[in-house]
Amino acid sequence: MGRRMSSLAVVIFVLFGVLALQAVNIQFVKAPSLNSSTENPRIIFSAGNYKRGDITAADGELLARSIPTGSTFSRYYPLGAVTAGVVGFSSRYYGTWGLEAQYDSFLTSHPQSPNSFVQVLAPTSAADNISITIIPALQRVAMKALHGQDGAVVAINPATGAVLAMYSNPGYDPNPFASSNYSTVKSAWEAGTKKNANGFAALAPVATEQSFPPGSTFKIVTTASVLTSNPGLWLKSYPQMRETPLPTSTLTLSNFAHEKCGGTISEMLPPSCDTGYALLGLDLGGAFLSATADSFGYNQKPPLDLPGTQSSSFPTATQLANDLPGVAYSAIGQKDVRATALENALVAAAIANQGVIMVPHLLNDITASDGSLLRQYEAKIWQTPLSPMQAGQIKQLMVNVAQYGTAAGIFPSYLQVGAKTGTAQVGNAVKNTDDWMIAFAPANHPTIAVAVVLPYQPTAAEGASTAGPVMKCVMEAAYALSHGKPASGTPTTC
Repeated sequence: MGRRMSSLAVVIFVLFGVLALQAVNIQFVKAPSLNSSTENPRIIFSAGNYKRGDITAADGELLARSIPTGSTFSRYYPLGAVTAGVVGFSSRYYGTWGLEAQYDSFLTSHPQSPNSFVQVLAPTSAADNISITIIPALQRVAMKALHGQDGAVVAINPATGAVLAMYSNPGYDPNPFASSNYSTVKSAWEAGTKKNANGFAALAPVATEQSFPPGSTFKIVTTASVLTSNPGLWLKSYPQMRETPLPTSTLTLSNFAHEKCGGTISEMLPPSCDTGYALLGLDLGGAFLSATADSFGYNQKPPLDLPGTQSSSFPTATQLANDLPGVAYSAIGQKDVRATALENALVAAAIANQGVIMVPHLLNDITASDGSLLRQYEAKIWQTPLSPMQAGQIKQLMVNVAQYGTAAGIFPSYLQVGAKTGTAQVGNAVKNTDDWMIAFAPANHPTIAVAVVLPYQPTAAEGASTAGPVMKCVMEAAYALSHGKPASGTPTTC
């Protein structure tokens, strides 16, 4: 009997131990994920029964608010699709998305001043409000300039990292997601997650979650690699040619329009000479190219405060060690090189900001329900790929691109733009191009750096002809706003 009682006691003790461990697991380990789960009945209930905090733009324009509808609240997004790719939505059935998810703990009603004596005596709960860096007028121009085409525009203040505009097509209206009618929300979800003919879905923004071969915009990074790794190549002159054979293979690399070009870097970047830059890449070597790409933020997830942001990619030194044709193609942003619009905007920002890339951010500040300031964003450095002198050398070359290179004739002189075009050939049969432009302005003191991408364009298209007009609209709008004029004053072609 004593042995049985001892065995039973051991079993009971073990069961109590398992129960205690499971309690700890649920209460502490899994609590955060369970609390935020979209299947949590409390989340579904609270989504419409408590007032969430407001989201406002840099100019104070309202982007999201909870409005009373009887005994509940309904989330309302005044600008709809214009800012949906950034703001996201709050749904009682599908949880939160975008900044609604990023700052959910602040936007959700929670105890105020939890450590104060007043809160102990008379506890109150309320939501905080957030202000973000997006400029709605610039966002509207980006949306209009894309004319419904798949693509993205990302505009950044290079000195602070503040994201001034971030618009993606395809887009969506976030208001149906806030509906209390499940059928309405489900239809919105199905439409938002369905991929179009190019493989893009509205709920996976092109600007931050899709990457493409950057084409000749990557020549900015290749040029930077010369300055940081082998400055002697700066003045090396490459032969004038229409195509060049690639070592250890039977492959040849041709210029985009089969034109003849060559010379030094200063002579090759404005016309975007592929053959010359391919040979330059071979002289640099894969290890230096890869290290420089990493220094600009490739192969790392940009620290943007937006869920789902993806990294850009460049082959490692090991991957390129025995692939000399791959080195040549990588130097001109082809083969396995991939960049998001966000990353390419940061490349432009690095040149504009004396070689320093600031942490990209959307948050301006967080305020309590009584208006008191809880958090103010402070600018931080993310990467420093270049010295001010090195960045200045590349800046002048980008100004030359806009004045007499591949971007000539796009911008009025008063904008003082520095730019680089990109036309990446994609597809096994090279049936399409991913068209790019990156730029900054004004060149003497840049206040904006922009990347525009229009993927899967017909082969007759190129960065200057497709991304150029979009970039012009954004730059003109930014100039108008900086001079106290409405962005809507830009040409009707925008």
